[in-house]
Amino acid sequence: MSQTMPLQRPLGRRGPWFAAIWLVFLIDPVRVAWDAHDTAKGDIGLLATLAFGTLYIVIWIRLRADRARLVTRPSWVESIGWLASMASLATVMVWALGETGTASAVYCAVATVMLLPFAYAAPIVVGIAALMIVLGETRPTWDSGAGTAFGVLAAALAVFGIQQMMVRNIELIKAHDENADLAVENERTRFARDLHDILGHSLTVITVKAELAQRLLDVDPPRARAELADLERLSRDALADVRRAVEGYRDLSLPGELARARTALAAAEITAELPNSTEDVPTALRELFAWTVREGVTNVLRHSNAQRCSVVLTPTSVEVRDDGGGPGGSTLGSGLTGLQERASVLGGTVVTRSLEPGYSLRVVVA
Repeated sequence: MSQTMPLQRPLGRRGPWFAAIWLVFLIDPVRVAWDAHDTAKGDIGLLATLAFGTLYIVIWIRLRADRARLVTRPSWVESIGWLASMASLATVMVWALGETGTASAVYCAVATVMLLPFAYAAPIVVGIAALMIVLGETRPTWDSGAGTAFGVLAAALAVFGIQQMMVRNIELIKAHDENADLAVENERTRFARDLHDILGHSLTVITVKAELAQRLLDVDPPRARAELADLERLSRDALADVRRAVEGYRDLSLPGELARARTALAAAEITAELPNSTEDVPTALRELFAWTVREGVTNVLRHSNAQRCSVVLTPTSVEVRDDGGGPGGSTLGSGLTGLQERASVLGGTVVTRSLEPGYSLRVVVA
């Protein structure tokens, strides 16, 4: 399973200090509150300002932790809770410190953009800016609120751009992780398919030879011993094939598969009609045709009860034909499905048909 790397990793533990830099704009409210610390409003304003700054840092750290987990925003309940707390403290600041407390409006706007989707954040930010203008016009001792309103809109717009960049980065990381997971899953599927093809054929041949050796123990001991020796060789070959599959070795030898097919069919007392040469088959098609021979002969041994099996090679096709009953069923097994996947990569097609009597498995590459 692929592992997700946290966003903004280079910041490390210094990340909160970068957010704390922006608290410089709360210096004026702190100064005004400190100058009036001998009054109730001054003390309340100082505590509210300190709590407001701390809450802002906590929200920033939480959002940063969410981004490290590839979460774009907290839940609605949590977001509304953060914003309600900020709004409450900002209201206390304005009540206690007057115009200086409106510095909190910019932080409220920034938090709104970070916590809420744009469709909800935009009207709230506009409302905050409008409130600053109204307060500036309605309070006789206050300056115009246009400057603060502009700061609210500018900060919100800048943070919105940063937020969108972060969202895009998260989406890219998620897409990368999904692609990595798909690649792992595809490789698992490929390996399972190859392992099925390799072991399915080898174990089928071993089973047939074991049955033959058991029948020959009483009537022909020398041949039975030969079959048992062949069983040992086949088991070692199967183990080697599995090891090559695990190591990623996927190439098969078409002549080797024909030789295996001849041995396996003879052990099953099925007459084999196999080509003596593979020189006409293009190099690019040899592996596919080798898999076809392996799958076709395995099906003949496992399902058909055939007396005769033939393999026909041409430069563009390979056919495994028998006079038995065929594998039966209306759906492709996993072996034929894997063969179809291999054939499609080279523009080939798997064609199966019932004969009278018999069954044919054919792969054609246009």
